[in-house]
Amino acid sequence: MTRKRGGPAGGGPESSTPMIASLDSSGQHVARLIEGIRDCAIYMLDPAGMVVSWNPGAERIKGYVAEEIVGRSFSEFYTPEDRANGLPARALATAAATGKFEGEGWRVRKDGTKFWAIVLIDALRGPSGELLGFAKVTRDMTERRLMQEQLHQSQKMEAIGQLTGGVAHDFNNLLTVMLGNLDTLSQILPADQPRWQRCVDQALRAGERAASLTQQLLAFARRQPLKPKPVDINRSLQAWTEMVRRTLPESINVRRIEDTTVGMAEVDPNQLESALLNLAVNARDAMAGAGTLTIETATAHISDNEVRLLPDLKPGTYVLICITDTGSGMTQEVMDRAFDPFFTTKPMGQGTGLGLSQVFGFVKQSGGHIKLYSRPGHGTTVKIYLPQLQDAEVSPAARRQPSPGSRTREETILVVEDNDAVRSFTTDTLRDFGFSVIEAVDASEALKILDRDRSVDLLFTDIGLPGLNGRELAATVQRRYPRVRLLFTSGYAQMPSPTMTSAVMEIPLLSKPFTRAQLYERICQSLDS
Repeated sequence: MTRKRGGPAGGGPESSTPMIASLDSSGQHVARLIEGIRDCAIYMLDPAGMVVSWNPGAERIKGYVAEEIVGRSFSEFYTPEDRANGLPARALATAAATGKFEGEGWRVRKDGTKFWAIVLIDALRGPSGELLGFAKVTRDMTERRLMQEQLHQSQKMEAIGQLTGGVAHDFNNLLTVMLGNLDTLSQILPADQPRWQRCVDQALRAGERAASLTQQLLAFARRQPLKPKPVDINRSLQAWTEMVRRTLPESINVRRIEDTTVGMAEVDPNQLESALLNLAVNARDAMAGAGTLTIETATAHISDNEVRLLPDLKPGTYVLICITDTGSGMTQEVMDRAFDPFFTTKPMGQGTGLGLSQVFGFVKQSGGHIKLYSRPGHGTTVKIYLPQLQDAEVSPAARRQPSPGSRTREETILVVEDNDAVRSFTTDTLRDFGFSVIEAVDASEALKILDRDRSVDLLFTDIGLPGLNGRELAATVQRRYPRVRLLFTSGYAQMPSPTMTSAVMEIPLLSKPFTRAQLYERICQSLDS
C-alpha cells in the first residue's frame, strides 16, 4: 500500500519546500530590516572579536565602509585608554559568561572624533551550546549626553548662584553700613589726627575691595543691578578694542573682525566692557604675554534644533561675540569648572577665580548664552550670544537727569528699609544734608504714613522688603500719590513680576553699598528730574 504524497501527514520533499522557502524569506526580511536601520550600528563578531558583518548604520555612525573594517578587531572603536585597560576583552568575556554585556562610554570614529555610545553585546551559541560569536548593537547618544550635561551644569550653576546671591545680598547691607559710617568718620575727623585718618582710609579701601568682590559674586548669581540700553555692538567693540590695544603688551597682536549686520543688543554697556576685559586679561595670561587676540562679531540664527544644545536660548537671531586667543588652552576638566566661582588655575594670590564666573552671570542675566571651546596647546575661544534687537524694539534713549543744585535741601524723604543698621545710616546721612526724614520698616507702614502725611516729596525704598516688596509698593504709590517721586535701592537685583508696569521698571535704582555722596546725588537727581 502506497501512501499519497502531499497529504496532510506527508513528510516528502514537497511538504518541506514551503517551510524552507518561508525560512529563506524570513531571513531575507531580517537582512533587509538590518540593512534599513541607520540609527544603530548592528554587526556581528566572531568569538575572537573580529568584525564579520557591517550594516549601513554602522558605516554612518563609525565612518568605516564594510571593506575597511570586516576582518579587523572591534577594539578599533575603543579609546586608547580603554584598550590599555582591557575593556574590549572584558566586554566579550562578560557577554560569553552571562549571555550579554551592556554599557556606555566614549568610542572613536574612523576620523578620530569621539562619540558617546550605548552598547549591547549578545552572545550567539549553536545547538550544542558552542560559542559562535557575538551580535553587537551600538547607538550614538552624544547629543542626549550633551543635553544632560548642559542641564546638570545649569542646575549646578543655579544652585550655586542662589547661595551666592543670598550671601552677597547680606554682605551688601553690611558693607553699606560699614562704608557709610567710615565715610562719615573720615569727614568729621580733625585734621590734626593723620594717623586716625590713615586708618580710616585703609579701612575704606578694604571695604571698597570687598564691595567689588561682592559685586562679582552678584554678577555670577545674575543678581547684579544692570542698566541695559540699546548698544551698537560693533561701535562699542571698536572703542573697546582700541583701549585693550593700549592695555595689553605690544607682543600681543589684537585683531578685530566684524560683521556689519550684527546691529544692536540691549545690554548694560559698562558691564559688557567689564566682561570683555575679564576675557582679555585671561587671554593675556594664557598667552604668557605673546600671541594673537582676535575679537570677532557675527550674526547667529538659532534654530529649534540648535536650541536643544544651547540652554536658556530661544529660537531667533543673536549677536555673537567671539574672543579667541592663541594661548595654552584648557583641558576638559578645567573647562568643566571654568565658570565656577573661586575656581582658578592661577597661583595662590594671583587671582580670585571670579573673572569668568562674573562674565557667565552677566551674559545669562542679559538673556544670552556663553560657550567655551579649547584644547591644550591650541588656544581658547569664548563665544557670547546676546539677543539681537530689531529696529522696532530699540527703545528711546534714557532721559538725561539734571545735576543737583547747590541750594539747601528741605524736602521730606520717606525711607523704607527693613534692615535697622542700613536705615539708621541712611536717615542720619539725609538729615545731615538738611532733609526732613520719615522712617518705615515695611510697605504697610509706609502706606499708612503716606495716607496721613501729604508732605512727603520722595519715597526711597529697598526693593527686597518683607511682605509687599518695593516694586509693588512703588506701583501702589504711583496710583495713589502720583506727585511723590520714587527711588529704589537694593543689594541685588530681584526678578520683577511679569505683571509689573513699565513705569515701575523705569524708576531709578541706587545700588548698595552706597556712599554719602552717592546717596545725596541720587536723591537730588530724583527730586530735580
